[in-house]
Formats: sequence, structure tokens, C-alpha cells
Amino acid sequence: MTEQLTATRGPRIVVGVGPEDVESALAFAAAEAVRAGCGLHLLHALDLAPAGPEAWLVAADLQAWGVEHLADAVKRAEGLVDGAVPVTHELVRGTAVGSLVEAGRSARMVVLEHRHLSRLSRIVNRTVAGGVAAHLRVPVVAVPSGWRPDGAQRVVVAGVDVPERSDEVLRAALAEAHARGAQLRVVHAWSLPRPYEGVTRAEEVGRWSDSVRAEVLSALDRVGDLSAATDAEVRIEQGRAADCLVRASLDAELLVIGRHDPLVPIGSHVGPIARAVLRESGCPVLLATPRSHPAAYHP
Repeated sequence: MTEQLTATRGPRIVVGVGPEDVESALAFAAAEAVRAGCGLHLLHALDLAPAGPEAWLVAADLQAWGVEHLADAVKRAEGLVDGAVPVTHELVRGTAVGSLVEAGRSARMVVLEHRHLSRLSRIVNRTVAGGVAAHLRVPVVAVPSGWRPDGAQRVVVAGVDVPERSDEVLRAALAEAHARGAQLRVVHAWSLPRPYEGVTRAEEVGRWSDSVRAEVLSALDRVGDLSAATDAEVRIEQGRAADCLVRASLDAELLVIGRHDPLVPIGSHVGPIARAVLRESGCPVLLATPRSHPAAYHP
């Protein structure tokens, strides 16, 4: 089941419609599509891998359920955009990650709903968002289940690790903050090795924080206009990076963090901090691409 329409402007936003509820992802993606004036495309992937003599019956049932589930999501999406932008949909056979990567290659953004897993489930599961982000250059946004924009401050948070290597994160966060009329808050977290905890003098900690703040402001000047560093709030916090970013997400409308270069053929493309933030964030998380994509960061 495929429907093709021409978007009003630029590449469309792709939303992954999984077996669970996607109300939060739809709400985020619909608002983004209307704001950007681009199409909204819903994709549901059926991974049909049953074996045995009754496999065709199972496949038929899954196909029928998939059609119904996708139709319900399309109806909700159309209600959210209220005719402002076209809504298209597609039912494909394949894995969720592979199908979303294929559809996302020419997209403006890929949006997914992320469910908070139990501690045991975290051990045996990797997020679809992480798998998709590992193979795409366009922004991938994971929206926590149950998230609503109500109560969120007009703040976009950028998580910065090494300032001189954070251009794409800062560029993406600046663009998002500007498009939303939101304040940019840059968060850099640091911690001391255990042997030095509690023995480092306060003035040394202060000098280190001032030095890092200067590096962050310099990075903002490099990627933004002259007012970027002046207007942004820069927080240098002592603690685990994931904990500091999750805490910053609790009253924000968007958290922008980086990922590893997707062109690297081996290793983790998302990174342990990003995975931890995806699990616990209180707001949508935008995984910025390490290298700019023509459609990226122009909300």
C-alpha cells in the first residue's frame, strides 16, 4: 500500500509507525511538518519471518493488521495537520530499521517513538532510533512515549562534549532554536577521575570550568552569527554527561546531541552517552548528523 503525493516544500518528514502507539511521535512530526511546510510520510514495516506450513496464514493476518494500524495512524496524522500539508503513507515488508533507513535517505527528518524499557529489557534491546541513526545522515528524532509539549519551556538544549568537534550539534541546535523562537541552552558536563574526586581545589575547578566555557563560546561564534554566543545560555556542569543531559531535558522542548560518523564501517555509531540519553530523556531527542546533509538544519 503506497501513496505518493508532492510535498509543498522540500523533503518530507518520515514517521516510523511501529506496532505500539505512536501518538507522541505523530504529534511532534505533524507540528514539524506544518512549521516547515513539507510533507508528512508514515511508514509501517512488516517483518514477516514466520516458518512452517501455516506461515502464509500468519503473514495474511499481520498484513491485515498492518493495514488497519497504519490507516488509524494516517487518520490521526491528517487530523493533526488539518490539511496544511500532505500526508502520505506506505506499508512495506522488511525490518523496521532497514525500511526506515531506505525511506529516510531522501527525507528531511526521521521521527520515531521511543518507549521507556525496563532495566532488563535495556540489556537485550537496542533502540530502533539508534539503528536508524547509525546509517543515515539526516536528523533522527526519538520522541518519548507520553511526551506532550504542554509545560515545556521554549528551550532547545544542545549537549556538547568536545567543543571544537561539536559544530554540527551546535549548528543544528541553533537552527532549531531560531525556527522555534526558543532560547538555546548549551550543556557541557565533565567529571574528575575517581582518585581526584574530593581533593581538587575549588579554584582549580573554577579555572577548568571557565576554560571550557570559553571554548564553548568560541565554538558558538564559529558556527553561528555574532549574537549566538551572547544569546545562548551556557552551563558547565560537573557530573556524568548522560545524567546532566537527561536533567536538562526535563523542562526543554528539544534536546540535540551528536552521534558518531555514520561512514565509519565498524563500532558504535550512536555512542554510550547517546544511548543512555535516548533511554531516559524527558523530551524529544534529535540525533544530529556528524556531517551536514543538504536537507538538514533548515527548519
